[in-house]
Amino acid sequence: MPLYEYRCKACGHVTTFLEKSGTRKPHPCEKCGSAKTERMLSAFAAHGGEGSSSGDASCPTGTCPLG
Repeated sequence: MPLYEYRCKACGHVTTFLEKSGTRKPHPCEKCGSAKTERMLSAFAAHGGEGSSSGDASCPTGTCPLG
């Protein structure tokens, strides 16, 4: 299941939830209790799996221009 981040529109607190894709269950803010939260676009992590020959976990293919 993917992780989703929600930002509270009232206080700005960000909370992460593990939930099924496509779920639109409301999540109240853990800090202030407001029901006014919005799902944020989140970055995801890529794992360099068994076939990775590079030792750099941030760029498993070895072709990243920022490395």
